[in-house]
Amino acid sequence: MPRADFYLIAKPRFLEQPLRLVCELARKANDANLWTLILARDEAQAEALDELLWAFDDDAYVPHQIAGTDEEDELTPVLIATPAFDAPSRPLVINLRDDIHLGVCDRVLEVVPADPAARGPLRERWKQYKALGFDLKKHDM
Repeated sequence: MPRADFYLIAKPRFLEQPLRLVCELARKANDANLWTLILARDEAQAEALDELLWAFDDDAYVPHQIAGTDEEDELTPVLIATPAFDAPSRPLVINLRDDIHLGVCDRVLEVVPADPAARGPLRERWKQYKALGFDLKKHDM
């Protein structure tokens, strides 16, 4: 059964920089040898994530790239995809978009900003994943 984990941002270090949580999740996935697809909201977010993955931790190296910028996409453990790029699904998907991820995967991580306006769409996505038979978990971060 596929699983969807919802990460609700609350801690100060993530409130100021929500993409930092995405980087930490990507690092954990990479450490566990889980090939990961990050679905960025737009090109600007993809570029910000690309830069932050290089800089967020001096002791961690997370091999990554923006999908479609190099022919080596399939060799890169962490792939960041913009909406314009149709990236193949991977076992782990970190979804930063408003719509649920409908591709085949073992697990989807939904990162939810602290902004109360984001909570309405979140509840809708929770219901959609539940209707698709996903096992759901919530984490306060």
